[in-house]
Amino acid sequence: MAHTLKGKKQLLTRIRRIKGQAGALEAALEQEVECLAVLQQIAAIRGAVNGLMAEVMEGHIREHLGAERLSAEERQADADQIAVLLRSYLK
Repeated sequence: MAHTLKGKKQLLTRIRRIKGQAGALEAALEQEVECLAVLQQIAAIRGAVNGLMAEVMEGHIREHLGAERLSAEERQADADQIAVLLRSYLK
């Protein structure tokens, strides 16, 4: 998990932004704002989560699959785990 520790501050900033967006969505629903504004907020949250996922995934791939210390078997196992994760995320 070293890649998440190196970028911890940046990742936490992204997560806090997502929390703020989710809070704004909740407030919009409570205030019964127009559907288009709610849909735009949902799209913004989805984009933010996708950006977070991409950043953590890139760090994971570079740190784990790019590590020279790994054997071919370890690389394959990591690649298989990433493939399973991506399939579940993209459903």
